[in-house]
Amino acid sequence: MRRTPHRRAVATGALVAVTAMLAVGVQAGTGSAAAQRPGTTHATADPGALPVKLSPSQRAELIRAAGATTAETAKLLKLGAKEKLVVKDVSKDADGTTHTRYERTYDGLPVLGGDLVVHQSKGGTLKGVTKAVRAQLKVASTTAKIKPATAEAKAVKSAQARGSKQTEAAKAPRKVVWAADGTPVLAYETVVGGLQDDGTPNALHVITDASTGAKIFEYQAIENGVGNSKYSGKVTIGTSGSAPNFTMTDATRGNHKTYNLNHGSSGTGSLFTDADDTWGDGTAQNAQTAGVDAAYGAQETWDYYKTVHGRSGIRGDGVGAYSRVHYGNSYVNAFWDDGCFCMTYGDGSGNANPLTSIDVAGHEMTHGVTAATADLTYSGESGGLNEATSDIFGTAVEFYANNAADPGDYLIGEKININGDGTPLRYMDKPSKDGASADYWSSNVGDKDVHYSSGVANHFFYLLSEGSGPKDIGGVHYDSPTFDKLPVPGIGRANAEKVWFKALTQYMSANTNYAAARTATLKAAADLFGQDSPTYNTVANTWAAVNVGSRVPGDGGGTVFENTTDVAIPDAGAAVTSPVTVSRSGNAPSALQVTVDIVHTYRGDLVIDLIAPDGTAYRLKNSNANDSADNVKATYTVNASSKAASGTWKLRVKDVYAEDTGYINGWKLTF
Repeated sequence: MRRTPHRRAVATGALVAVTAMLAVGVQAGTGSAAAQRPGTTHATADPGALPVKLSPSQRAELIRAAGATTAETAKLLKLGAKEKLVVKDVSKDADGTTHTRYERTYDGLPVLGGDLVVHQSKGGTLKGVTKAVRAQLKVASTTAKIKPATAEAKAVKSAQARGSKQTEAAKAPRKVVWAADGTPVLAYETVVGGLQDDGTPNALHVITDASTGAKIFEYQAIENGVGNSKYSGKVTIGTSGSAPNFTMTDATRGNHKTYNLNHGSSGTGSLFTDADDTWGDGTAQNAQTAGVDAAYGAQETWDYYKTVHGRSGIRGDGVGAYSRVHYGNSYVNAFWDDGCFCMTYGDGSGNANPLTSIDVAGHEMTHGVTAATADLTYSGESGGLNEATSDIFGTAVEFYANNAADPGDYLIGEKININGDGTPLRYMDKPSKDGASADYWSSNVGDKDVHYSSGVANHFFYLLSEGSGPKDIGGVHYDSPTFDKLPVPGIGRANAEKVWFKALTQYMSANTNYAAARTATLKAAADLFGQDSPTYNTVANTWAAVNVGSRVPGDGGGTVFENTTDVAIPDAGAAVTSPVTVSRSGNAPSALQVTVDIVHTYRGDLVIDLIAPDGTAYRLKNSNANDSADNVKATYTVNASSKAASGTWKLRVKDVYAEDTGYINGWKLTF
């Protein structure tokens, strides 16, 4: 029942200061012509925004400290009484900013799709929160109406329809709260094991409504990679022991071990051993050769993440995964399994081409990094982003290794001849050349297999790294188009890698789609290069080049400046502001348009002002205790012709009555 509109304002004291989430803004336009010119020189990343290299003990201490205050954090974030937080991961920037990733529980049940990241300054001030689900969780009852056996039967039936060769669940159904669709639902999660139709292990997660028995969602947790040549030339790999008992154990990289499955499809296999520490002969007929390639790829991937991004191991805890080679018979694939924390490689058609190259190892280990951070659900658009992330960093590792026998390129599976005609499996410069991948976003891209919906992000990464149009890189010819037929200059691969890694680990969540990925990378670019920078603008323009969002407008009329970062509005508390920096000569127009998007459960609570760079306030909306409608979605016109356009404009919002809550979802100025 709605309370009376006659209310008394209540101050919330210190809580206001903590919950006023002021994250870096997302600017869709600055009128910077330089951002659209090929060959623009881009700034070096802000050293303060780069991740620092945490030792396993430092990371463990940060996790312990965060774990000791989860109750206080949940209270400050205004989570519901039945919601609790569990620390999953922590990263830290050079300026002291920490990014703590939490999973949620509700009344003791795991919440799927309820993850969030809390961003705090060195002094502990809350800078912002990235949430998969913004609202408090509310479930009518945690008592299921169907039996676990019913959920299990439906899950097995769903797996059989996919061609799974398993008739029983690998794990008994567990009761969960499914929140990935926005509305929390009591559900069962069942994991079905066995083998998929191509021989890949099966770990199909099926989410079943605990009240009706209807299937809500399903996704495959075994994340497949792609093949590449076994040839990396003569390399040095980390081994342990002494003659005549050397083992393929890399003690310097988390004790990563490489095992021989000897064409089996279960278990760990046998650890590779050797008498003289000289392994393989470069041919597929020698069983050790595939082990050498897998171990070498794993060490290059470990070194890449540690050297470039400061991450020690897949989970950042200094613990190495392990590798298994010679899986199955003529198995033409490779995969990551989070359950065994391992990479597994087949030997290819006729067991002639083991799928153990540098970029495949980078691809598979990156699935582990994704699982340990954003945990992008392996289905729909988030699944495409998951798969693309592995392609992106598999490519990055290949360039990092700088191996003359397998030089870096933007082709996936280019040497294994998996198609039988010498063509790569996937192309990053124009993904559709494989006959199935998407070059650009469309409303149905999430319906594609994740290896093909990944094309949008792969294309974005290539364009962001190298720019559009024809060019030769490392002896390979590329010709990358854009959706809007306009060029983009690229910011360099090293910068593009930094943007994607920061976005993945600090701003993406399980349910991130392409629109949200754009927001995440813009936040990362703002942190690294500044919001009003050519590099930031190029990130925005590159997303537009793959049909996600709009380009940065030019200096002509109708220039838009936007901030889409969420800012929490304290209940009956202090005013909050959301900034937009305008780079434009002359005065503001007499018909300056201010478009406001505020999510709030009682819009009459709110007083909204536009603040000019000189501090002048323009009232956009007064409070009205009788206005009980939800949200403020409106465009206001302001005569600001006496004010200089250039500078920082702010949207100021104050909640003057108690009980209802909300947040600034975004706002923009149109000149």
